[in-house]
Amino acid sequence: MAMGVMKSSRSGRSSRRAPMAEINVTPFVDVMLVLLIIFMVTAPLLASGVPVELPESRANPLDQTPDQLTISIDRDGYIFIDDDLVGEGELDDRLLEIGSAAQGELPLVTLRGDAQNNYGRVMAVMGELNRAGFNSISLVTNSSANEP
Repeated sequence: MAMGVMKSSRSGRSSRRAPMAEINVTPFVDVMLVLLIIFMVTAPLLASGVPVELPESRANPLDQTPDQLTISIDRDGYIFIDDDLVGEGELDDRLLEIGSAAQGELPLVTLRGDAQNNYGRVMAVMGELNRAGFNSISLVTNSSANEP
């Protein structure tokens, strides 16, 4: 808080100075802008996605790569590519679009299936991925400390 001193407008022998009551808001604005930038940078990095109750496994975790495609199958059997809902019968067209848009190497696919899902539904999605040329598929699970 900065307080300046001002000469009073009275002319005379006494040169009393009245305090100037101003608040310097520049540091406050600077801190708020830095916080805004931090939140803007970190918000897209947060893992967002379709709420899926993943099955448990004792497998080792894989490294996260920036060019990966996440396919989720929720409890009701709806399919999502990243966060976008895929309509009935549109999965093969969407996968072919993604495959043709990829320059050179196809992205790594991570498949997240709900634990309550039908095994056949997950296998059907994996078959469509294979048919579209996505041969590197990782199944996502929760880690478990117990042996099956």
